[in-house]
Amino acid sequence: MMAKVTKITKTILTDVIRKRPANSFKGTYGKIALIGGSRNFGGAIIMASLAAVYSGAGLVTTITDPSNQTSLHDWLPEAMFVDWDQFEQAEPIIKAADVVVIGPGLGTDNHAFDILTKVFGLAHKDQKLVIDGSALTLLASNNLSLPKDSTNILTPHQMEWQRVSGIKIADQTPDTNQAAVQKLNAITVVKSHRTQVYADGQIFENTGGTPAQATGGMGDTLAGMVGGFVAQFSDTPKAVLAAVYSHSAIADKLAEKQYVVLPHQISESLPKFMHKHQAE
Repeated sequence: MMAKVTKITKTILTDVIRKRPANSFKGTYGKIALIGGSRNFGGAIIMASLAAVYSGAGLVTTITDPSNQTSLHDWLPEAMFVDWDQFEQAEPIIKAADVVVIGPGLGTDNHAFDILTKVFGLAHKDQKLVIDGSALTLLASNNLSLPKDSTNILTPHQMEWQRVSGIKIADQTPDTNQAAVQKLNAITVVKSHRTQVYADGQIFENTGGTPAQATGGMGDTLAGMVGGFVAQFSDTPKAVLAAVYSHSAIADKLAEKQYVVLPHQISESLPKFMHKHQAE
């Protein structure tokens, strides 16, 4: 029997995005730790951090290679910085985070693997863990198990999903993907020109997206947005769907007047987009 696939439409936005109560403060909107950005791939974690801040996360800390400190603060003075070589400073921040995003620009060397295993070891039941990019490659190549207590959200593109699931891209169908997701026990966002989200035994397919998005950093931006949305909105599966839909809807709008859409432009459009689509 063919699995049922539900389209993600605009209604997800007002379902999820709520007008902010007058008596709220930065703690209301979640603490996020983003971990990644090796010396060669600093841009990835900066783009993910931009997306987390611009989607409305309350407190954002970026744990990254020290070479990224100046550019991070240049792009995003709102984010705090921690040197990932001083892991004893990072540990309490990771423990206290409502959401941890790991993987954008992390790399796949021993240092990256060491950080990933430490983060998995710190994960707890009050935490959502967004696993993206090279963290997925490390997960697959080292046959790691996902943390048992946290709510895990994977954001692979099709090749990363092939590594994690063992399903070749040509064989990735809603049915085969669903079977693999159930074994993993994680919300899974399989990115493609029509991204699919596997959550709570259901399958959802995005209706937006444009080839103008085919540029480096798009996935890092989505990972940061997913982190920002799940930090703020209590229904985690729906928050993931809203992040996926918003990411492509903003890109579609920008692509009406642009040949290529840059990832940071999506982030910078988020505050107005979310304001437009908030519900009481």
